[in-house]
Amino acid sequence: MDILDTDAYDRKQRRNTSCVLFLSLLPFFAFTAVYFYLWIPESAPSLLAAAVKSAPVLSLSIMVLNYNGGRSLLGVAGGLLLSAGGDICLIWPGLFLHGMGCFALAHLLYSFSFLSSRYSLHTYSSFGIYILYLLLWGVTGGAYVYLLPFLQNSPDPGVFVPAVGGYTFLIVVMATLGTRTRHALVMLGGLVFLASDLTLALQHFKVIESLEHGRHIVMTTYYLAQLLIAVGDVKAKLAEEADEFRKWKRS
Repeated sequence: MDILDTDAYDRKQRRNTSCVLFLSLLPFFAFTAVYFYLWIPESAPSLLAAAVKSAPVLSLSIMVLNYNGGRSLLGVAGGLLLSAGGDICLIWPGLFLHGMGCFALAHLLYSFSFLSSRYSLHTYSSFGIYILYLLLWGVTGGAYVYLLPFLQNSPDPGVFVPAVGGYTFLIVVMATLGTRTRHALVMLGGLVFLASDLTLALQHFKVIESLEHGRHIVMTTYYLAQLLIAVGDVKAKLAEEADEFRKWKRS
């Protein structure tokens, strides 16, 4: 097979892979549509509400597992499962801290995944990326400082002040490592997740009045962030396999 034939074959394989990946995302789009269509009020927590809310992220975890295998349970697939657990906990106000703990662990697994070998090949340093890191940490740190008086006025400040501080640290680490990968989908996923959680925190801790469409904003950005991270991780795995195949062909 000459070079032209090889390039044509690679292009065809990429098109086929993209089509299959899109089809594997149809359950996510269907479950997300069901969630927004039903739009179960937050004042009516139930097992149905928990199932409907967590179904989109659970479908993404199954998709990532299908592509990346069981090892992804210690990476993005595991993070998605923990996120689904967090979704379920947040249905009941009394389980807010449990839900935050689930998401904190999810960010840890995302961070471990972003440090894996399939991402390290694409990382490099530049002045611009360091500026972005500074902005990420500066904005997130500033947001936590701004939140602090409201956390101190919460029902249990001795718990919420350090808990939110720890969570803030983990999510900004995840977003920073996502940016470091230089994979556009993963970078955007981390940044959108950060924005989504900031919007949620401002409303939950009464920093601002609940926005008219605040819940829509939070859930739209949340599902978008999870989608970007999941698809980005699958594409990174496929790119790694394609690179190994090209090296094999040249050998």
